Amino acid sequence: MGLMGTEGGHVRVIAGRYRLQERIGRGGMGVVWRATDELLGRQVAVKELVLDASLSTEEARLQRERTLREARAVAQLRHPHIIVVHDVVEHEERPYIVMELIDGGSLAERLADRGPVDAREAARIGIALLGALRRAHESGVLHRDLKPANVLMEAETDRVVLTDFGIAQVEGATTLTESGSFVGSPEYTAPERMSGVRTGPESDLWSLGALLCAVLSGESPFRRDSLGGILHAVVVDEIRPPAQAQPILPVVRGLLERDPGRRLDGAEAERLLREFLETGRTPRAPVAYTPTQRDMPRRVVPPVPWDGREAAARQAGAGSPAGKPSARGALVAAALVAAMAGAGVSAAALLLRDGGGAPGTPASSSPPRTSVGTEPSGPGSPPAPTVTVTRPPSSGPASPSASATVSGAPSGYRRMRDAGGFSLAVPEGFTRVPQGERIFYMSPGRTFRIGIKVAEPEEGGPLAVMRRSAADGPDNNPGYRDGRVVGTSHGGNPAALWEFTWNGFSAAEGPRHTYDLCWEQGGRMYDVWVSAPVGKAREAKEYFDVAVDTFVPS
Repeated sequence: MGLMGTEGGHVRVIAGRYRLQERIGRGGMGVVWRATDELLGRQVAVKELVLDASLSTEEARLQRERTLREARAVAQLRHPHIIVVHDVVEHEERPYIVMELIDGGSLAERLADRGPVDAREAARIGIALLGALRRAHESGVLHRDLKPANVLMEAETDRVVLTDFGIAQVEGATTLTESGSFVGSPEYTAPERMSGVRTGPESDLWSLGALLCAVLSGESPFRRDSLGGILHAVVVDEIRPPAQAQPILPVVRGLLERDPGRRLDGAEAERLLREFLETGRTPRAPVAYTPTQRDMPRRVVPPVPWDGREAAARQAGAGSPAGKPSARGALVAAALVAAMAGAGVSAAALLLRDGGGAPGTPASSSPPRTSVGTEPSGPGSPPAPTVTVTRPPSSGPASPSASATVSGAPSGYRRMRDAGGFSLAVPEGFTRVPQGERIFYMSPGRTFRIGIKVAEPEEGGPLAVMRRSAADGPDNNPGYRDGRVVGTSHGGNPAALWEFTWNGFSAAEGPRHTYDLCWEQGGRMYDVWVSAPVGKAREAKEYFDVAVDTFVPS
């Protein structure tokens, strides 16, 4: 049977009441028709599951069940920005879903016809979709295929309507993904879904971040010319939001955080978008700091093992700049290899596609939601409550006798017992450079700088110390900007995290990011920070996390 509204020249009527008139589009797994409900005398949209004649009886049954699951999932949702399902019927052993008819095309069609939208319109669309997702998630329903083609724009009212829950997942239900098939649109699919991990609402929020980039620039930031290229972009490549996203950049970056635990949540994303619409100014998101192993007392960080998937990535050319895998880069490699296996793509071919680029390398890492970077003070600088910047560190030789290598570090790192009264894990190849009361471990060329300071507690505790330092940021750090301080905890002790961007010591060095965590413990105040060029912020974040995770006062 062809995809037409007639059979043998006669208009089809299904279930004795729905007269199919013309095809108006395709959903996730079917054709959508404009139709008339002859019983109630109203126009409706009818989605017909299109079956492949080559499918086995069991495969056809699974497709029918999927359509029915879509209908059950959406029918229970009531929200102005979610499509309304009126009825579910079967006709000649084929399921149909009867929905409200939206007079207007999809968001993808609008982008194709009129081009990208401005930031205000993107924010309006984002707020509508966040409301729809919140309602779905409250009911235990994940959309799992959020993209411009699945968003309708009502012509007269410009109402935004989320549709096509064709691969929606209801909590507790079995999905096709879990049986080994990849479903969804790779350009808009969260990296944790690529790895085959059971996902939650955060994955839909990642898709929204990619959608916002698409409506602002005309295409997803992960668009490539092959499936392998798309998967590589989602899981590994540096994430570069389009320039048009600048007015709502904190939202876009927050939603496109690869770590679901650090991803911007829906409520905060909506708050920031509303703030932008109300003020016209780029909103400033609070620093998100997710406690990790460093906030769990007496927990030792073991070396990261190499399992079979990581070994496959290694054979494919994956590894850190020094030739060894980084602690988190290895996990990214594992996710990428898992994604390749699920999609039928050769991991080796993908990882070698761009001359051997691999997870964990600076060129292929993406920046975190917020950018940061702190520097050492040179000799003669006045004492400061935390790290300040006056000039580049001196180039004196390392002091081997001041530290010793001990066991207990992730793969690619070595644990150093420092004469300054602490031990921590630093990347292999980093060199110790003391700077007065501060101690640095620096990469070759001093691209990455891990700093440590141990001092007496100060008035107001870590949060007050960091706020005072942030207030002095413009004076001590050329081009200081985007500085944020947030209170947190470390190992059950009061702590504060400071993140900011600055211009670096020279034009040749270029802009840098800094992560800086300060906390009190055992009557002492500890300060650990990592600074790196803007384009290497993700790798710097890894070094920062490992340094703080493994830091132990001696």
